[in-house]
Amino acid sequence: MQVPITELNARMVRFRDRLDRTCPDWEVAAITEKINLYYFTGTIQDGLLLVPRNSDAIFWVRKSWERAIKESQFPDIRPMASYRDAASATGPIKNPVHLELDFVSIAQYGRMQKHFSFTGPIGVDAHVAAVRSVKSPYEIALMEKAGKIHRHVLEDLVPDLLTDGIDEVSLASALYAVMVREGHQGIIRFGMFNEMLLGQIGFGMSSVNPICVDTPGGISGMCPAVPMAGCRERKLAKGDLVVVDIGCGFEGYQTDKTMTYMFGEAIPDDAICVHEQCVAVQDEVAALLRPGAIPSEIYTNVMNGLGPEFKKGFMGYRNNTVKFLGHGIGLWIDETPVIAQGFNEPLQERMVFAVEPKKGIEDVGLVGIENTFMVTPDGGRSLTGTHRGLMPVF
Repeated sequence: MQVPITELNARMVRFRDRLDRTCPDWEVAAITEKINLYYFTGTIQDGLLLVPRNSDAIFWVRKSWERAIKESQFPDIRPMASYRDAASATGPIKNPVHLELDFVSIAQYGRMQKHFSFTGPIGVDAHVAAVRSVKSPYEIALMEKAGKIHRHVLEDLVPDLLTDGIDEVSLASALYAVMVREGHQGIIRFGMFNEMLLGQIGFGMSSVNPICVDTPGGISGMCPAVPMAGCRERKLAKGDLVVVDIGCGFEGYQTDKTMTYMFGEAIPDDAICVHEQCVAVQDEVAALLRPGAIPSEIYTNVMNGLGPEFKKGFMGYRNNTVKFLGHGIGLWIDETPVIAQGFNEPLQERMVFAVEPKKGIEDVGLVGIENTFMVTPDGGRSLTGTHRGLMPVF
C-alpha cells in the first residue's frame, strides 16, 4: 500500500516547477498539513516537510519517525524532537517562507519563526492545490476503485437497508457497516480540518435542514452538539424521499455520490420533473468537462440556460443555496477548482469533479443527483455509475 517512489518524485517535480514559474524568488516551502504531507511523502505523521529551492527536500518527523520509515518511500526522512532540530541542520531561512496559511496556526507559526528566523510568510496553499488537482494514472486508479464501491453500495445494496420504520441514525449505522465491508476506508476528509464517517443521510425534509457546511443539502443531526449522522426520531414511512449523499474512500482517495430513493410509493409528479431537470444539468456539465474549458464559463453558461422559476432555490432550498455546480475531489472531498464564478484557469485532463445539481422541494425534500467525473477530451467520464436517481423501493 506504499505510494510508489516514482509517484512521490513526480509530485515533487510538479510542485517545484510550479513555484519556479509562479514564484521566481522562492527559497523554501514548508508543508505541515497532514494530507499534504501524505501527498508528498506517502505517510501521515506529525512533521515538517522542508522543500528548499536548491537542494533536496527533507521530511522531519516528530512522531512517529519509525512509522514514517516503514510506510514511506520518501528518500530523506529524519527524526526531530522539535523544530529546533530541523533548524540546526538546515540553518536560518533568510527570505520569506512559503507556508500553508490555511492550516498553520499562529502558535505553530511562532514556533517555526523562532527557530528558522524567516520573514514572511507567503501562502503556498493554492500552489499545492493546483498540483494536487491534476490526478496521475495511479491516483485515478484508486478513485476508480472508490467509485466502483460507491456505485455498488448505493445502487445495489442500499434498497435492502430501507425498511418501514427505520430511523435515520439506524440507516446511517447500517450503511456505514456495509460501506466498510465493501472496501470503504472508514472516513472521508474535507479541507479545513474536517472529517466525517459518511456524509448526509435524510428522509424527506430532513434532507434540506440548514447546516454549517457549504452544500445544497442538509441533515437534521443527532443534537446541537452533534449535527450529523441523522435524527433518531425521524422514521422512514411510505411516500418518503430518501437522500443519501456520502463519500467513499479507497487508500485516501475519494469519490462523492448522491442517490435518491422513493420508498413505498412515488413522490409527486412535479417533484419528479424537477429531479429530471437536475439530472439534465448534471449531464450538461459533465459533457463540458474537457481540457481547456473554463470552470467559471461552464457555471455561467449552464446557469444562464436555466429558467427563472427553476433557479429559485436551485442548489439548495429557499434561501439556503450555494453558488457552484461542482467541486474538485481527491484526497479531500472539497478540492479545487470549483465549477463556479472566479475559477478561470482552464481545465486539464485527469482533473476530477463531483457534479451535484440539486433542489429542495417543499414537503418532499432534496431532489437531484451527484456523481464524480474525470475530465477527458470527450467530456466527463463518470467514476460512480450512471443511475439517474429516484430509485423506487416499493
